[in-house]
Amino acid sequence: MKDVGQRTAEATALKHAVPYIRIFKGKTFVLKAGGGALERESGKYYVKTKSHKDGKEEAIDGTLKLPSDVYNGIVITAVKNLPKGAGATIHLVAFTPKPLLVELELQAMGEDKMMVGQLVKVASHYVLKPHPGPWLELFAKLLGRMPSDYHVWIITEGAPSFARFEGPLDPTGPVWRIELISPRWPE
Repeated sequence: MKDVGQRTAEATALKHAVPYIRIFKGKTFVLKAGGGALERESGKYYVKTKSHKDGKEEAIDGTLKLPSDVYNGIVITAVKNLPKGAGATIHLVAFTPKPLLVELELQAMGEDKMMVGQLVKVASHYVLKPHPGPWLELFAKLLGRMPSDYHVWIITEGAPSFARFEGPLDPTGPVWRIELISPRWPE
């Protein structure tokens, strides 16, 4: 991995209490998020940040009302479990650094063919559209800060399996393509 002056690392554990650590380093990041926790049952959260500008640390805590369909860390699994051609709406908790509940719309967009060895396989294409809420979405669009859509391809034949992902790994970052090495996609 080439170091371009900024790094991001993220770790999530899915347990009764979900520890959440996100570290930002580099010139482009204003804050360093040093860690935190989100309790699934109670919705209580704790986030610790440190400003790169003046070194001031801040601890943020509170309670977030969580719906039953929060899928942090397992969005691809949620897509793999959708019936073929179906869509759904789920939720994520985004740490900005204060936790924000974001609605994520999973839309089926059709199918694409690919080659696995000499076999033709079909992958269902899904578009994941984040909706942070009407007011935040309006301001994000006006300021050009609305997160990009994410694209996921799932092979639905037999046991559903991941084939490809296109989208930013960080809401303000570049679009990445992550795919398996074996399938060959038409150009």
